[in-house]
Amino acid sequence: MKTMGAKEIGIRQIHVDDGFWNKRIRNAVEKVVPYQWRVLNDREPGAEPSHAIRNFKIAAGMEEGEFYGYQFQDSDVAKWIEAASYSLIYEDSPEIRAALDEAIGIIEKAQQADGYLDTHYILKKPDRKWKEIAHGHELYCTGHMLEAAVAYRAVTGDDRLLRVMEKNVELIRSVFGSEEGKLDSYPGHEEIELALMKAYHATGEKKYLELADYFVENRGTRPAFLEEERFLELSRENRWLEADYHQAHARIRDQKTAEGHAVRAMYFYTGAADVALEKQDPTLKAALDTLWDNVTGKRMYLTGGVGSQGEGERFTIDYDLPNDTCYTETCAAIGLAMWALRMLKLDPDAKYADVMERALYNNVLSGISEDGEHYFYVNPLMLKPDVARYRKDHESVEPERVKWFGCACCPPNVIRTLCGLGGYVYTQDGDAVYQHLYVGNKAQFFTSQGEASLSCESSMPWEGNASVTYHGPSGMTLYLRVPSYAENFSVKRNGEPLKPEKEKGYVRLTPQDGDVFTVHDGTLRNGSCKV
Repeated sequence: MKTMGAKEIGIRQIHVDDGFWNKRIRNAVEKVVPYQWRVLNDREPGAEPSHAIRNFKIAAGMEEGEFYGYQFQDSDVAKWIEAASYSLIYEDSPEIRAALDEAIGIIEKAQQADGYLDTHYILKKPDRKWKEIAHGHELYCTGHMLEAAVAYRAVTGDDRLLRVMEKNVELIRSVFGSEEGKLDSYPGHEEIELALMKAYHATGEKKYLELADYFVENRGTRPAFLEEERFLELSRENRWLEADYHQAHARIRDQKTAEGHAVRAMYFYTGAADVALEKQDPTLKAALDTLWDNVTGKRMYLTGGVGSQGEGERFTIDYDLPNDTCYTETCAAIGLAMWALRMLKLDPDAKYADVMERALYNNVLSGISEDGEHYFYVNPLMLKPDVARYRKDHESVEPERVKWFGCACCPPNVIRTLCGLGGYVYTQDGDAVYQHLYVGNKAQFFTSQGEASLSCESSMPWEGNASVTYHGPSGMTLYLRVPSYAENFSVKRNGEPLKPEKEKGYVRLTPQDGDVFTVHDGTLRNGSCKV
């Protein structure tokens, strides 16, 4: 089994068709993507005002008005574009295509001549561009919009938005760097690092890799943004907003514990893992393993939730995991799943897939209602509504899911995850394919011997059975995950029991055309118990 070499199969090559996930994805595609478009356009009664599309229209000169919302309001539109793009894989809706075309057209007009694109600073603080890196979110918004551009091109083949973001990235490259006259700094809120790596993989252009590498390796150096007036002001007022809040208290190889804002940390580690894979850097991989062990062994809830404290939305200390006051933001669990997927590409070890599965089925899904139109930002494990209304340390807790938030990072993040779920199922390393999740699906991929396909039918999580059918040439290797909770995992080939080799929590198989592998995890369900 190779290490530091795997990559995911392209998103259009995987179509999820699963008894557990189908209704959630179908609802996201048919109802939630249109619902969120209405919210972003302030056309949904009862939802918190968004103003996100209108901010872009004002910046584009299409309407008059003032900026409204948080400084990262643009990112809500970006995540919606990504979700809507993925939704076209399941239903090629003319209405959603038209909405995407409209959104991208507005963004094109809002972009300034030099490539700058951030409506908060265009409309509200034009004299403060690149002067509030710690808390300004310019690079964060760029990251999400760059992810959206890559997704839109991957699904539609249209590079309009990617051209916009390429111009934006060129501006950032001219502003940031270690050369004389540039800002030698890094993002206050990580995100652009992982987005740059997506752009690099999509285009092959080294400039994206180089900028991602610079931001990852530079984090923790001083002074960077640590001498900005706004950073100093907030860190003096609130000790939870010091350098560790931004994972800027040390260089990544010197960080031994997960600190600070949980979403920032997850996005940072995700981007760093992408860079480690591309550079084939074992020291960066080792640093990430140290952080992984700390997060998943000492600072993670059984639901895959991370970030136990509401103040600063952050990590605290080992084993500080209260049930009623835990924060466990939905976005942080999504970030954990993203990081786990990158670690699987670095090193296909089932321990990463176990956590990815745990987060996706629990803390991510708890953030959205069955109808897809109500959301949790915070996901405590225990809630007493009457208590939550009166306690200061419960002020972020909603007794019931709500239609939208003023700070609405989570709702579009959940939907882009649901619509893009296929991207979490497999990774590929040459002629080896790893199946990490037993999610029903049909997938096509390419080997050195030619095109091949896998289809999976799964009754998990309700029953511990799945079947995987292979069609294609000989010479490929299939690795099927053995979940950590599997008490007596078994696998058969065409009905005949096998005892295959097991490597890092995966069974190693050499399929032939037409082979059907059936797996059973041996775990008792449906109220059964062992005595």
